[in-house]
Amino acid sequence: MEKCSVIVCGRLFDGLREELRSGLEILVEGNCIRQVGPNLSRPAGAAVIDLSHLTVTPGLIDAHVHGNLLRWQEMDNILFQSEAYSSLAFLHTAQRCLERGFTTIRCNGMGPLDFGLADVKALIDRGYFPGARMRIACHMLGGPGMPGDMSMYAKTNPRLARHLQTAFVGSGGAFFRDAVRREIKYGSDFIKIFLSGSFGSPDGGPELCYLDEEELAAIINTAHDLGRQVTAHVYTPQAMQRLLRLGIDGMEHGALMDGETAGLIEKSGIYLVPTFAPFQDIIEGDEQELSLNTADEREKKLKWAPRLRESRRVICNSRIRLGFGSDFCVRHQPYESWYEYRGWLLSGMDPFRALKAATSVNAGILGLDQCLGSIEPGKLADIAAWPGDLLTDAEALRQCGFVMKGGDVYPAGNRVVDDL
Repeated sequence: MEKCSVIVCGRLFDGLREELRSGLEILVEGNCIRQVGPNLSRPAGAAVIDLSHLTVTPGLIDAHVHGNLLRWQEMDNILFQSEAYSSLAFLHTAQRCLERGFTTIRCNGMGPLDFGLADVKALIDRGYFPGARMRIACHMLGGPGMPGDMSMYAKTNPRLARHLQTAFVGSGGAFFRDAVRREIKYGSDFIKIFLSGSFGSPDGGPELCYLDEEELAAIINTAHDLGRQVTAHVYTPQAMQRLLRLGIDGMEHGALMDGETAGLIEKSGIYLVPTFAPFQDIIEGDEQELSLNTADEREKKLKWAPRLRESRRVICNSRIRLGFGSDFCVRHQPYESWYEYRGWLLSGMDPFRALKAATSVNAGILGLDQCLGSIEPGKLADIAAWPGDLLTDAEALRQCGFVMKGGDVYPAGNRVVDDL
């Protein structure tokens, strides 16, 4: 007989309606939601889970996670970590995300040098380890010198850097067609392009482009031929418009957005995962947080501060299909996804838009909307609950009070492992 439970909700956000409803219960049988409604009948032997003191939501989804660091302070040593270490770090991130109510994560290409990330995903899916379910791009595809080229950390020794440059960094359409095919062959669910420069890596800056149109078209067309979507790390309007012309499925960041480009993205219907969290220090003018940046990153943020603030306004006021993704590599651990919600609410975003981004919208971006992203009959029983006020408290996602993934209950908490 399948296990069965009835969850008594305090208030319920179902992932779809822009309201918190009271007086509802959720019947879970096996790994699925069977009924949602008031005063449900209790099947014989059903466990009753009393969450009447909490706000219940679907299990949340973080669509931009870089989990290959056990702690962000290790970033400068990433080049010297083994395949096994990097893979175990991803497992650690997936476990910490799950206990925080993020039952699904999308890993954006900063993985082990080989394909250990695909093994981590498979082992979680098969139940050998608890952890958030994963959708993965194993590597970032880009040109030499781009921020995702980890051999940049050895660039003062060109011979060593050439030796350390991975098989997913290169030039030319033929190279990238082959790279896409290998990514998909060995387990990537989607393809990640690293097009723009960066704020946080040792390169020239966010206005740079590391791939030309021939290379971008080779990646996008090959991925589409093989049934995979493509997203891109991108900042400037010019680069975003180039990607739109070439048929990209989505974009990450867009932090230098302008009104014209926002309008084009709205008309296209593609998604943007804006990753507010890494820029929240400069948006708020928080000198203490800014001081934790490297000198190079701080200089870039100060240089672009007016554009970053104006672009944030444009994104918040747009009708772009926005996904929720935290993008932590520095200053916060990769599993502290709650901080992204803080950025959305402090930027004036409607909390329901943020909550939908982290549930039903993200489920669509990940191609999982048939089974995740909302609390309704037939969906997988991914459910989280929160003691804070999600509509008024920007830090409400910092503390999770309950986690269920696929009908199984897991310990909830907010432990930060920062003293390893």
